[in-house]
Amino acid sequence: MNEIQNGQHVVKQNRPERTMEGNAFSAFAITALRLAGHLTAAGDHLAKPAGQTSARWQVLAAARRGDMSVAQIARALGLARQGVQRLADVLEKEGLIAYADNPQHQRAKLVRLTAEGAARLGLIEAAQAGWADGLGAAFTATELDAARAVMARVMEMLEAVEASRD
Repeated sequence: MNEIQNGQHVVKQNRPERTMEGNAFSAFAITALRLAGHLTAAGDHLAKPAGQTSARWQVLAAARRGDMSVAQIARALGLARQGVQRLADVLEKEGLIAYADNPQHQRAKLVRLTAEGAARLGLIEAAQAGWADGLGAAFTATELDAARAVMARVMEMLEAVEASRD
């Protein structure tokens, strides 16, 4: 037990000091990552009766717009284009989306929701509405809007950092 305690002591000694805000942000980030895992699991559960997953649900919802390419969907969702392309190809084979010509770009087809895709998406969204209403009742709209605003600011800052690396 002493060795473990000593090992922990060494780890703590090597950890850089952070400001109070840095500590608070680190705790926020860890909580956000844990929340993301729970939301993905909940999304998978909500989408399962329609034969879908959270990831497929996101692509179906984006396809409803009808005016986005795979690359645009990937950017909007903050995902890799290759991953969204794989999902879109599977959804197309299953008849849930269709590719359409893009007047803005000859090779980047637009992703459109089919009638079957819309029906599946409708099932998921009906389940999600009840789920969101139930969880949302534990908070005020003001609390949730404030939390969303903080998350949106963090995402903007991280996107700016990522863009500066390119």
